[in-house]
Amino acid sequence: MHYLKNILEAIGNTPMIKLNKMSPASGASILLKPEYLNPAGSIKDRMALYIIEKAERDGLLVPGGTIVENTSGNTGAGVAMIAAVKGYKAIFTMPDKMSAEKIDLLKAFGARVVITPTDVPANSPRSYYETAKRIAGETPNSFYLNQYHNPDNIEAHYYSTGPEIYEQADGKIDYFVAGIGTGGTMSGVGKYLKEKLPKIKNVGVDPIGSVFYDYFKTGKLVEPHVYKVEGIGEDMLTGAMDFSVVDDIIQVSDRDCFLTARELARKEGVFAGGSSGGVVHAALKVARQANPDEVVVAILPDSGTRYLSKCFNDGWMVDNGFAPYESIGGLVSDILKGRRLEPVTIKVESPVKEAIHLMKKYDISQLPVCENTEIVGMVYETDLLRALAMESIGPNDPIRNVAEKHLSKIAPNAPVFNLAKAFTETGEAVLVMEDQKLVAVLTKIDLISFLAGGKS
Repeated sequence: MHYLKNILEAIGNTPMIKLNKMSPASGASILLKPEYLNPAGSIKDRMALYIIEKAERDGLLVPGGTIVENTSGNTGAGVAMIAAVKGYKAIFTMPDKMSAEKIDLLKAFGARVVITPTDVPANSPRSYYETAKRIAGETPNSFYLNQYHNPDNIEAHYYSTGPEIYEQADGKIDYFVAGIGTGGTMSGVGKYLKEKLPKIKNVGVDPIGSVFYDYFKTGKLVEPHVYKVEGIGEDMLTGAMDFSVVDDIIQVSDRDCFLTARELARKEGVFAGGSSGGVVHAALKVARQANPDEVVVAILPDSGTRYLSKCFNDGWMVDNGFAPYESIGGLVSDILKGRRLEPVTIKVESPVKEAIHLMKKYDISQLPVCENTEIVGMVYETDLLRALAMESIGPNDPIRNVAEKHLSKIAPNAPVFNLAKAFTETGEAVLVMEDQKLVAVLTKIDLISFLAGGKS
């Protein structure tokens, strides 16, 4: 009789699968490693088990203890599963952009989930990093996993995922492609493969809005902004990211990630998440430049089942501007015809209550924030609601305290498909600027109305 003692023994030993219908014309082979076949559904199972069992050996985690972690969902699922088997409590913090499926999954394992705002700096006390640290400090007998800065994250993949890939490929790998989130997968696997295959090229994948791509290319930290793909990218550098093993980083858009993930499911029968779509998009780019006999290995971190309400939902894709936009005709100025050309703005030192008054008076959901004659930010009703509900601001506080600094701008003579692309890659509103002057603020409903043939 052959069986496993418990579900934890099923972690690892995922297969590698050849990409077929989507293979590039170059003839290079792309081998996919579907890590969603781990029992809790992602590559994070490996790291979670390694860190927890090492903490047990080191006396950092004792029976009856509580594991605390900040997670985009996948690490949380792995930790929650392990905690259920081993008898620990689990508390997780998650950004509010994460899918409902991920949140519900953690709760299904009996974990407590604390939701935090996405669009705050990493060092903000409201961020999911700092909130997790605070909870760990306030919870007796707790262990903070700290995946972003824990060197054991790298070790987990150096001793597990790396050797597994090398053996499955019989040592024949020319390129290794993986998304960068905490950095643990790329750093651990990349280090192992470099030691075995010095000529291998390790290629990271980073979404537009994250900091890794620009830091790798220029050595400078750029200001991050919100992106929709989950599980890759960060708004800060992490201690688990070793750039010395990386040969290149490819930047991908949300649209690249989601459309490729959908294509994977429909053409290859591989049902993986949006971050996997980004990895395959990058792997295809690498493979197109590779020789016919070369091999590209690509990591698929998690399953599409966690994104049924997002990138695999047609309505969500349309609502978020991810429909193909190249076929859209017209200019941005066509959308502006017949509308009021004096957008409502608010001064940077104005109180929050004035923003609320203006939104109610003009029936709008966003306000450009001005300092002298320059637009320096945007404030959205969702930001006001979140901040007021969490009591992080009051009615008399300056609006600058809640304004979003990332701005998406477009010219009146730009093609409408550029506007659709801007909605895809950035936030909820786009500023129409002409000669550095604000002409209008366009939202998704303006574009929807234009495409439907109505008046903006």
